[in-house]
Amino acid sequence: MEFHPLLWIYSLIQWVLDKLLSPSPPSPKTTLGRPRIAVIGTGLTGVSSASHCVGHGFDVTLFEAGDRNSLGGIWSQVNNTSGLQIHSIMYRFHPSIRWSAGYPDRQQIVSQITQLWERYGLQERTRFNTRVTSARQDETGRWIINNDLSFGYFDGVLAAVGTCGDPKMPHMPNQEAFKGEIFHSSRLDGKTAAGKKVLIIGGGASAVEALEFVVHTEAASTSVLARSDKWIIPRNAFVDVLLAMNIFGQETVFSWIPERLLKRLFYRDLEDLAPTSEGLFTETPMVNSDIFYQIRNHKAEWLRGDIIGFTERGVRFRQRAKGVPKGGPGREIVVTGDMYAELISLFYLEDGFSKLILRDRVIMATGYQRPSLSFLPPEVFEEPYQPPNWYLQVFPPEHMSVCCNNCTYVNAIGTVGNYHIGIYTRLLLMFLVDPLARPREYWMKRWIDMTSSIKSRAPTGAFDFFTYSELIYWFVFVIAINPFRWKWAPFVFFGIGSALPKHIVRGENQIRNGLGMKRRHHE
Repeated sequence: MEFHPLLWIYSLIQWVLDKLLSPSPPSPKTTLGRPRIAVIGTGLTGVSSASHCVGHGFDVTLFEAGDRNSLGGIWSQVNNTSGLQIHSIMYRFHPSIRWSAGYPDRQQIVSQITQLWERYGLQERTRFNTRVTSARQDETGRWIINNDLSFGYFDGVLAAVGTCGDPKMPHMPNQEAFKGEIFHSSRLDGKTAAGKKVLIIGGGASAVEALEFVVHTEAASTSVLARSDKWIIPRNAFVDVLLAMNIFGQETVFSWIPERLLKRLFYRDLEDLAPTSEGLFTETPMVNSDIFYQIRNHKAEWLRGDIIGFTERGVRFRQRAKGVPKGGPGREIVVTGDMYAELISLFYLEDGFSKLILRDRVIMATGYQRPSLSFLPPEVFEEPYQPPNWYLQVFPPEHMSVCCNNCTYVNAIGTVGNYHIGIYTRLLLMFLVDPLARPREYWMKRWIDMTSSIKSRAPTGAFDFFTYSELIYWFVFVIAINPFRWKWAPFVFFGIGSALPKHIVRGENQIRNGLGMKRRHHE
């Protein structure tokens, strides 16, 4: 095998992070203690969160609606050709993860999730084919799942249902006229576009992924029909990290600088494809460095407009000029081909429909339905403190013992699969273990109000878009604002030193009890 110095350094860094920050997996005979956490979902976030819990000595039960094949969440459903668009250094969802490539594919990702699940002995703590329909508290504040006491009582609930659930299968005008088979885009395995004329409708992340698929399977030609303009940023870890360092998490007076640089250095002669009305820090951008190469080499074309409907062999399409909004005036054209694809983002849903249509079949690549959090108590959805307008975006103010990790965000620049998963999990553990570190409902709502006020001029809602550096700022703020949380800082941020703060908490409780102070309830 050829030696790659950078890959060797990357492997060394991962080894060091594993040794320093990974909690020790419990032995099979270890009895885990309380608090006991109900983890809902066995995707990347659920498995990572559960491994952090048991690694620090806390018991968990994982609930998964699907069977064993559902382990891995959305990554268990997508095609084998799917892979990371961001560098894997920004997708380290657990310190023990060891990537062997900068941009791993779906099989590598599922393999890492499975290894993590097995490494921390989560097999016997996972209940497959168990859909969670309700999570409620009894009179003592303990959580009961599905009103089924056979699961036991839980001190906290960690929802990890993600943002992508069942495949979305819309219906397009005159779809019945198309003479061929119809299926979803998550079934591209075994398909080829060799020698076909391909039409991709939609401008989300899945459209880019589909473009890569058809080009690399040597399609005759490819057209992308996009309903709206989206920012496209390079597949470059350095650039992605720089953009994520906008600590304000919104458009600022300096946003024109990265936007201008992207247009001049990345878009270049294709600057017409860059959005005019939407700023870079308003919506999740697409991450891809290959798409412009394909357009410049006449292997693909990118058209802006609205889909009118199907014909027997093609799609009626209203092409719009730059800056004309969706549904605006334009020139109507008919696009025909052997294979048609209409996709919206696989991970970030947008308005519009998406299909991949071959000469004799249609592949619906319309993304996925957003999973529901309706199993939580109804009060957590009352305005104005409904998701994503929660404490740190994941803790409903009415129930600090609930953490909805990675399933409330809308748009962001950063990553959904990095160290914040462990930080959110350890914050929940801190809240449950330490009465003096727990946030009260009143102050949770004041933090939400404060953040909303700071971002009041953002073109999006305060919590509808954020950057990774803003997320880190949130974490630092909530630890620094409460002196009783300072002792937990190494544990919360790095997962080390939990024994000392727990020992201090026991001493604090003895002092409080000796002074006749009642222990405050979880809530």
